Amino acid sequence: MGSMKKKEQKQKQMLPETADKEHKKRLRLRPKKSETIKKTKFKKIKTKEKKKKDLINSRSETESKMNGKNENLQTEKVGKKDSNKKRMKTKQVDENRRNNGVVERPTAAQQLRYFLHQYQSGNGIQLSSIELESFKDELMLELFQVTDQNIISLGEYMKLAFGSSWKEVLYEKQLREGKVDPGNPAVLVISLSALRSLELLREFRPLTKECHAVKLFSKHIKIEEQVSSLKNRVNIACGTPKRIKKLIDMEALGLSRLAVIVLDMYTDVKGYSLLTLPQIREEFWDLYKSYFHDQLLEGNLRICLFGRIPDLPEARIEATDD
Repeated sequence: MGSMKKKEQKQKQMLPETADKEHKKRLRLRPKKSETIKKTKFKKIKTKEKKKKDLINSRSETESKMNGKNENLQTEKVGKKDSNKKRMKTKQVDENRRNNGVVERPTAAQQLRYFLHQYQSGNGIQLSSIELESFKDELMLELFQVTDQNIISLGEYMKLAFGSSWKEVLYEKQLREGKVDPGNPAVLVISLSALRSLELLREFRPLTKECHAVKLFSKHIKIEEQVSSLKNRVNIACGTPKRIKKLIDMEALGLSRLAVIVLDMYTDVKGYSLLTLPQIREEFWDLYKSYFHDQLLEGNLRICLFGRIPDLPEARIEATDD
């Protein structure tokens, strides 16, 4: 019995030792905490690097796409600019806004075509081909060549028409012997009514502070008052055909400095203008034939049709074979 107890005691002593050995083996097989931490850190770093690379690649791809789009847009813009320049040079008529056959910004050729049509119809004549050849586009002043948005008045257009000499011609008030005689305007504006003349003179206000413009119409103004005002220097005058002709006949209004005649193409409520209203039209063509026709053909002055005019095809201007 004693031997059996000793064996049991030995077995009990051996159990914890074997258990300890097995536990130690397990610990050996397990990885250390430091090693696991290092491995996880390494994995995290790798994933971060991959994300960074992916972001860089995606950014580079988007930038390349954007650059490609910008280059395409730039090439498209350059192409559009070139095409616009070509259109501006070759097709000025296409730039004009047309509403029901009306040209709002007429070129010199369109102005001349309409002027000749009205000249023949208003006087009941038909010009020969030789006579038509003497009328050239250079005789008409084209005001709407400039696209500057600051130019909104007739006075500003006149400044451009006279170039660098505009101040000397249109603004100064001193008389000059042999050069600037009294009662000789440089610009003469002709309209169909006194009210319309006043509206046009407002557009010249910046130019008429020193040298006042002269009103050449009969409504509320006596002819004696106009004669006295024409004894001073006059740069700009505006009025109706009948009173203008009367003052020229009286030698109160001179034409020695006259460079530009502006024909106002404003239409009234009934649709009549300076060249279509029957009585005013007759008075204008009487004035034109008496004092302006020869000077125009000699190149001493130019005519400008200011405002909208009908767009006439070239076929409308017919010539005789004489």
